[in-house]
Amino acid sequence: MRSHLLNDTTAEHYRCSVTEGIERVAAKLATTDRPFTGITVHDLAHRIDAVDLDTPLLDTTAALDELEEVYLRDAVYFHHPRYLAHLNCPVVIPAVLGEAVLSAVNSSLDTWDQSAGGTLIERKLIDWTTGRIGLGPAADGVFTSGGSQSNLQALLLAREETKSGRGDHAERPTNMRVFASEVSHFSVKKSATLLGLGPDAVVTIPVDRDKRMQTVALARELERCRENGLTPMAVVATAGTTDFGSIDPLPEIAELCDRYGTWMHVDAAYGCGLLASVRNRHLLDGIERADSVTVDYHKSFFQPVSSSAVLVRDAATLRHATYHADYLNPRRMVTERIPNQVDKSLQTTRRFDALKLWMTLRVMGADGVGQLFDEVCDLAGRAWELLAADPRFDVVVEPRLSTLVFRHIPAGVTDPAEIDRANLYARKALFASGEAIVAGTRVGGRHYLKFTLLNPETTVDDISAVLDLIADHAEQYLGDILDRAS
Repeated sequence: MRSHLLNDTTAEHYRCSVTEGIERVAAKLATTDRPFTGITVHDLAHRIDAVDLDTPLLDTTAALDELEEVYLRDAVYFHHPRYLAHLNCPVVIPAVLGEAVLSAVNSSLDTWDQSAGGTLIERKLIDWTTGRIGLGPAADGVFTSGGSQSNLQALLLAREETKSGRGDHAERPTNMRVFASEVSHFSVKKSATLLGLGPDAVVTIPVDRDKRMQTVALARELERCRENGLTPMAVVATAGTTDFGSIDPLPEIAELCDRYGTWMHVDAAYGCGLLASVRNRHLLDGIERADSVTVDYHKSFFQPVSSSAVLVRDAATLRHATYHADYLNPRRMVTERIPNQVDKSLQTTRRFDALKLWMTLRVMGADGVGQLFDEVCDLAGRAWELLAADPRFDVVVEPRLSTLVFRHIPAGVTDPAEIDRANLYARKALFASGEAIVAGTRVGGRHYLKFTLLNPETTVDDISAVLDLIADHAEQYLGDILDRAS
């Protein structure tokens, strides 16, 4: 079995095996005519359950043939222009090349003696990103597995800074409060629970008609927090909410955080693509005043999962994630000035995900990435005009980035619950057909559909066609209801 180990004697076997796999994927991408086959959980589970993992195939071609049956044939393909559901992007080729390289070399980005070169490349990209944000010369950060981990680490730092710097109540985490809008990411509440802050720690701030945090309400809640003898630990502003792409008023929130001595975290997991935008960077004005920022390159930088980072204004705050182990990063390494990324990460073993972004910037440049994101934002604007002019649909808010929340309003139907059921049916039927994939969410207690546009290859014609499919499925559902009633 040593013949399967990647080393100097198996380099040719590696080349042939990987080439065969790449050719399979390339052929699949070239011939995929819809984002999904519509296979059911039951049917696919039956295929996978039939695989005996204790009986190997002992042949790469046979294994790839089997993979075609259990995965490739029925995968959800984000590159297809009618995949319009979640924050999953098509990926750029230089990043996929980086993925192939990092997987083969298998560097672990925890200590210098495991990742010479990789350590410095990651640090260079962190400096590049903090420079784009404008966090200043003392800034730092580290790559993470995704936005949820980045938000968790940011709030961990905020908690520890609050404990060490503010009054008697600050010593008790249950007295700390985190403020976030009602449409912020669920990981904020999850992080508060994991950090031992208690279920009531997150104070929900209402949003305005554009789905942006109301700063008047935030100011009121910050003051109430102080009056009740509690400690305002952090405000989480969102630059690109998951459902609406809305961007909270960052300059006003920064002013309030300064006034109350509160950590300002900006969750820019989605909106970070604006950092590379040629035309829309101004939408992030105020982000430079944050104490910490979450970015997800695997959303709006068109990178493969996973590729994310948490950035901080003051590198010293990352000490709260530092633990020393004699076998890994003993304290003497600090005086020897050996750079170890594990000193500032919640993870120990960690992939060299930074290489994907490095290859992207070296081949395409930041402007190339920003142009792609600008294109999908422009597309969302045109799609909003299409929806707003179509009497079959109700669209919630004009997009700031590239998401649209809407629902079909069947002619002559006034019962909100019936409209909910028609939209739920349309979404499920569309998914089952495999012709397109859209997401769903709730607004005001009612069911809505959602387009998340992250593919520059998607056209207005694609969107128009999917809207027609949605309306057809909803009308079919209502027709079936009437037939059964008669």
